[in-house]
Amino acid sequence: MVPANPADWSVEPFKLTKRDGYFYGRGSGDDKFMVASFVANLIRYRQEGYKPDRDVIVALETDEEILDRDALGIQWLLKNHRNLIEAEFALNEGGGVGLKAGRPIRNSVQTSEKVSLTYELEAKDRGGHSSLPRTDNAIYRLSAGLARLSKYAFPVKLNETTRAYFERTAELESEQTAADIRSVLSAHPEPASLERLAASPLYNAQLRTTCVATMLEGGHAYNALPQVARATVNCRILPGEPVDEVRSTLARVLADDQVAVRQMHEPVTSPPSPLQQEIMGAIASLSAEFWPGAPIVPTMSAGATDGSYLRNAGIPTYGHSGLAGEVDDVRAHGKDERVLVSSFFAGQEYLYRLVKMLAGGG
Repeated sequence: MVPANPADWSVEPFKLTKRDGYFYGRGSGDDKFMVASFVANLIRYRQEGYKPDRDVIVALETDEEILDRDALGIQWLLKNHRNLIEAEFALNEGGGVGLKAGRPIRNSVQTSEKVSLTYELEAKDRGGHSSLPRTDNAIYRLSAGLARLSKYAFPVKLNETTRAYFERTAELESEQTAADIRSVLSAHPEPASLERLAASPLYNAQLRTTCVATMLEGGHAYNALPQVARATVNCRILPGEPVDEVRSTLARVLADDQVAVRQMHEPVTSPPSPLQQEIMGAIASLSAEFWPGAPIVPTMSAGATDGSYLRNAGIPTYGHSGLAGEVDDVRAHGKDERVLVSSFFAGQEYLYRLVKMLAGGG
C-alpha cells in the first residue's frame, strides 16, 4: 500500500468516500478497482452457474508497490504454488481507458514495462567546523552532480510497442503535436519536434530511459561541515537497454569520481508480451461497444507491476483494466486519488464480459 498523509487529503485516504460522482481513497484506481471487480465478477459467475472452457484464476498477492523485494508476493506464489496460477495468459493492472473532457480517446493495452532500478549517490568529506568553510563540501559536490543530471536526457529509443503507441496517438492529437510525433517516428527527427514532444512527461517517458532524483540527505549538525551527502536516484529503463550502460551514463553525467554510484537492488527485466490476435481482437470487439471510436493502443508502462515476473515465468501478461479516467487528472499515488463512479461500474461490467469472451463456455 502506498502511504497517504491524511493532513494532505480533503477526505480520509483510507476510507472509501463517494463525493461529486467520484470514489475517493488511496488505491481506488491503483488497484482496488480491479481487485473489487474481479472478486465480484467471480462471485457473479458462480451464482450464474457459468462454466468456462478455460480455468478462470484470480490471484491477489502482496508487495507489488515495493517490487516484491522480500519475495513474499508474486515470486513466492510462482515458487511455491505455480500449479495454482498456471495460465495461457494473464490480465493485470494498467492499460486504462483515456478520457479527454469526458470523451474516450483510447483504450490501452500494456504489453511491456520499463525496468525500475534505484541508485544511491554518495559524496564524502572530512567535515569540520562550519565557521571555517572550504570550497570542498560534500553537499555542494553532490548538488553540482545532480544539477548536471537534471539537464541530461537519455537518447530516444523506440520499440515495437512505443512505435505503435505513437502512431495511433498521432491520430488523436492536435495538429502541432501530431506533426511532432510523426517527425520523431521518422528516420530523421527534427530537434525542435523532439524537444516539444519531450516537454510532456507522459510522452518523454515513452521515448527514453529516465533517471530522476527522488530523495536527498546530508550533514549531521547545523554548525558542522557535512561529512556525507546522499541522494536517491530512481531510473526507469527501457526494455532491452543494458543496465550497466545506465550506471555508466550516470557516472559520466555526474562527472565527479568523488561521487560514488551504488546500485541498490537487482533489476527485473522481462520481454514484452506478444500482441496475440485472440486477445487483441476480443478487446477491440468489446471496447467498440463500451467506448465507440476509441482506438486500441498498445502501451509500455513507465511504472512497474508484477507483470514482469509473470512474463519471465512464461505467462504473457496484459495490463488492461477497462477503467476510464481523464488523462489530464491522474492521481494514482497522489493526493485525493479517485475514480469516477460511472467508470467504476462500467469497467466492472467490461471486465465481466471480457473474461467470458476469453474463457469461452457458457
